[in-house]
Amino acid sequence: MKDVAARAGVSLGTVSNVLNRPERVSDRTRRRVETAIETLGFVRNESARQLRGGGSRTLAYVVLDTSNPFFTDVARGIQETADAQGLVVYLCNSGDDPHRQAAYLDLLEQQRVEGVLITPADAADPGIAALARRGMPVVVVDRGAGPDRCSVTVDDVLGGDLATTHLLDIGHERIAFIGGPRALGQVADRIAGAERALARAGRGALTVLETTHLDVSEGRRAGERLIGLPAARRPTAAFCANDLLALGLLQQMVRLGLRVPEDMAIVGYDDIEFAEAAAVPLTSVSQPRHLLGRTAAELLLAEAHGGADHEHRQVVFDPELVVRTSTRPHP
Repeated sequence: MKDVAARAGVSLGTVSNVLNRPERVSDRTRRRVETAIETLGFVRNESARQLRGGGSRTLAYVVLDTSNPFFTDVARGIQETADAQGLVVYLCNSGDDPHRQAAYLDLLEQQRVEGVLITPADAADPGIAALARRGMPVVVVDRGAGPDRCSVTVDDVLGGDLATTHLLDIGHERIAFIGGPRALGQVADRIAGAERALARAGRGALTVLETTHLDVSEGRRAGERLIGLPAARRPTAAFCANDLLALGLLQQMVRLGLRVPEDMAIVGYDDIEFAEAAAVPLTSVSQPRHLLGRTAAELLLAEAHGGADHEHRQVVFDPELVVRTSTRPHP
């Protein structure tokens, strides 16, 4: 900055004003300083500026799985809000690993980010509560949270009900749920919604095929298990905990020479872009992915700037069913 000031023939304070408060500087002087900056190739040290000012212009999103397009869309929503505020977003992929999640939380606190958004691999991680206790704004994304923390999620019980009611309405009586582990809150809620719909209709029990992960390969393996059931009690429809599982199941049905939806109707969850682009377009329970991200970032900034007056909010959106070719009235 001293070199810029000397070349432009102005004070160090004038250079600082051009960089931080340009409205205080005349157009002529500002152009002279900007020319000096360009000529010298000056790039200010943002880390030093933040350290001196005690503030940060960065947020962080600790995402569960970057290979899942659902979370990519949520991250884009977060980025949109951050861009509007002139903020940078660090994206950290925990890979559904609680140890990696804990390491990221420690690192982000050391970096003094303005706040942390997290879709937790382990919601009970004491590091999350410890961050909040030490004054770091934390918002839980795509998971519920208690009254002591902001969160943004979708009513997954309603989502499970919507999917199963649709399958019942088109004539299916034997329905499977594919997803897991069941201990994951969202999976349990989606199962609860499916069971609620079955109970309301006076139908039989839900066949639950639990998976270890929520990915395409687990969907293919679930397809093998599903077809291995005795024909007399084999489900004719499957509701999957997410679209990746549903795509894997669809692949396995095609591989085995079965028709979708004639031999097996399939409903996914999330309504990622690939759901509509599948060989057999998937019916899916749609979540407002971008809106989840934008709302979460807005809550985080409100907490970061709200001080002692901030009140935690738990925002819950309603999902919607998007019907496509993978479900059709069952004869």
